[in-house]
Amino acid sequence: MQAKFIRSLLAVSLCFSLLLTLLAGTAMAKKKEQSQEKGKIVFIPHDNRPISDVETADTIRQLGYEVIVPPDELLGSNSNLGDSDKLWQWLEDNTTLPHKPDKKPPYKPMPGIKAVVMSGDAMIYGSLVGSRKHHIPQKDLMSRVDRFKAFKQEHPKVPIYVFSSIMRTPRTGEASGSEEPSYYFSYGTDIFRYTSLLDKQEIEPLTKREQKELDFLTELIPQDAISDWMSRRKKNLAVNKAMIDLAREGSFSYFCLGRDDNAPYSQTHRESRWLNEYAEGLGKTRFNNMAGIDEFGMLLLTRAVNDLEKKMPFVYVRYNMGQGPTVVPSYSDEAIDKTIRSHVIMAGGMYVTSPARADLVLLVNTNPNGTTYEANDIDNTEKADFSDRYFVNMVSEELSSGRAVAIADIAYANGADNALMGLLRDKNFLFRIQAYSGWNTPTNSTGFVLGQGMLASRMNEKSRQGLLLTRYLDDWGYQANVRQNLANALGNFPGKGNGGALNEKRPAVERSATLRLQTFAQYNIPALWDFKHIKVTMPWNRLFECYPRI
Repeated sequence: MQAKFIRSLLAVSLCFSLLLTLLAGTAMAKKKEQSQEKGKIVFIPHDNRPISDVETADTIRQLGYEVIVPPDELLGSNSNLGDSDKLWQWLEDNTTLPHKPDKKPPYKPMPGIKAVVMSGDAMIYGSLVGSRKHHIPQKDLMSRVDRFKAFKQEHPKVPIYVFSSIMRTPRTGEASGSEEPSYYFSYGTDIFRYTSLLDKQEIEPLTKREQKELDFLTELIPQDAISDWMSRRKKNLAVNKAMIDLAREGSFSYFCLGRDDNAPYSQTHRESRWLNEYAEGLGKTRFNNMAGIDEFGMLLLTRAVNDLEKKMPFVYVRYNMGQGPTVVPSYSDEAIDKTIRSHVIMAGGMYVTSPARADLVLLVNTNPNGTTYEANDIDNTEKADFSDRYFVNMVSEELSSGRAVAIADIAYANGADNALMGLLRDKNFLFRIQAYSGWNTPTNSTGFVLGQGMLASRMNEKSRQGLLLTRYLDDWGYQANVRQNLANALGNFPGKGNGGALNEKRPAVERSATLRLQTFAQYNIPALWDFKHIKVTMPWNRLFECYPRI
């Protein structure tokens, strides 16, 4: 009798286990089916920096889309200008079903392709850096522009979103890094000032002193240097006009031009004015020309998703005390509020003036005096002042009201505000917000956080927290703290190298960065992860950016 009872109990247990397995399998199949239903988005970034490439694509993957990105070797870097012909072939191979050579378009797209988001700089010059250093003949550039029109004709039902850049004008040779021709190290400051005067004289008369300075710089800057720089810009201007023509004809669902590393008076600002005049009549729902560039991949992927899901998130923006919306941040030529309004439109959202109507409240941390400092500034400590506490009270107020909050931390460029982050940590707000960004230029940060913030409510909690962790490790831990420590200790690492080209020092620097970031995380970030598994690499062989993984 007892044996019979045991056999019956085992049979019931086996049936129950089979039922659980069946239910689990059904749930997994349903989840996989839902992911497949969302489809594929093809994304071609302008280079292979983690923030431009994998970190942007991973945001969209958290929503259940399959994001297809070219392999690293096809994308440009700081030492490889990229290969646009190979990228066009990769695009064809990953979007179009095989067909007979004599078949005329349209062609059948690969199953599940929902949208294509790509960098015009990558597809025309090879990469963003390539757009600044190439020697490609004008006719070859224009033939690559024509390929966009041909691709649209081949795939008329696939939405195409494109972002390109107006060549930048760094203030100094040092600020240009390794991303400009070599002469810019010697004459970058002079070239910047020379073109700022050319820009200004088209808007208002120069003073006598300014005219003398312009004449002096005309004689000072070597003719071969300025001729090379201006000739490349002339090609870029012609290419951008041709891309605007394609936008006008309807080849793109959205086209955007970016202005990175420029100023209110600069050659970039000058050409931007010319292009705005050329694009007159194109509405902002089809084209925009705005400050920034590195954040555009995130913004256009967000727009593609919003278009596919037929959503238009409402965004309300609040600023820290002081000059707030009128601040013209470093590396930009316009007030930050104008940029953010453009970012919202570009991402497929709507800027609203009441938090009650908002799907997302973006809180923007600026300095009261309107100045943007650098994250490696000696005063970027955890010592909080009144404006830091004021801002955190804003965060508390919005969270208490039950609103979805994102933070654009732009009081400092190229890293977080340590005082603000310390207060957010102490208040346990770090993982109560939807999104955060404080990396690179202020406009890069505002655009990136808007994209992640708009999409965060459609993610599960683990995905949202994982994206926040990446930003805290990079923008706060590395950019605002570890990077400065490494720069100060660089001479102690074995081998030859410097901050812009680590070379032989790179392995030791990566090991040190890993240990330093592990320690930072243990002391500053809630113990939701095993920080012993953090690993830091420098994929561009320089200190300026890192790739933190956990």
